[in-house]
Amino acid sequence: MKSTVITLTSTELNTWIAALLWPLSRILGLIAAAPLFGNSSVPGTIKIVLGIFLSMIIAPTVPALPAMDPLSLAGLLILTQQFVVGLAMGFAMRIAFAAVEMMGEIGSLSMGLGFATFFDPETHGRSSAPSQFLALVATMVFLSINAHLVLLATLAESFITLPISAAPLDASGFHQLANWGGRIFSAGVQLSLPIIAALLITNIALGILTRAAPQLNLFGIGFPITIGVGFIVIGLTLPYLSEPFQHLFHEGNEQIRSINKLMLSTK
Repeated sequence: MKSTVITLTSTELNTWIAALLWPLSRILGLIAAAPLFGNSSVPGTIKIVLGIFLSMIIAPTVPALPAMDPLSLAGLLILTQQFVVGLAMGFAMRIAFAAVEMMGEIGSLSMGLGFATFFDPETHGRSSAPSQFLALVATMVFLSINAHLVLLATLAESFITLPISAAPLDASGFHQLANWGGRIFSAGVQLSLPIIAALLITNIALGILTRAAPQLNLFGIGFPITIGVGFIVIGLTLPYLSEPFQHLFHEGNEQIRSINKLMLSTK
């Protein structure tokens, strides 16, 4: 009875390592920066296991990889490049959530809740209570429309539109990402316009009331009224926020596709 010995060359071994390691780097970059996946409450072990699981699924569909040692200098540069691509993709979707948080910040400042801030473990900074509440609402909408699955589908698609190669990335993709960052302020102001308008009318009414009756204590009645009106407006607008949130997430997903196409070097 003859025994069969399986032999592997160093070239074949390097090809197998690169086929798993390079896609894993892009996937881990997206998981680290994307909302929901990159949340600090998710253990790092879970993120790594999820990245490896996704890499094993996506790796067979990845186009031909560069024939080089993944542990060489050129291979490590490709590894770093793929991680940066994943970070850019995750950050593009994170901008959509930042716009929702900006809505809460603008609303809280108009309501007079600028002093009611809490430590946000997600951004490692301070955010207001309405901002955190709206971020939770946006997360529920994100999950309810399966936007997390669409994000993973876009990640798998990115290996076709932006193949893994040794060519440098085009800077126009990062320029597009920087321009997309301005959407934080425009979308945040647009989403908070009902709160701003209602509180502007409230402040005008309080000013007229104080002028007509100077004996009234504006600070005594002003804060409860503006805070109450702000919460009422937020409660009234909540049923109508689903559609703009969905549009914002869809826009973020399209920006990821656009950034991937622009990063493809034509040189």
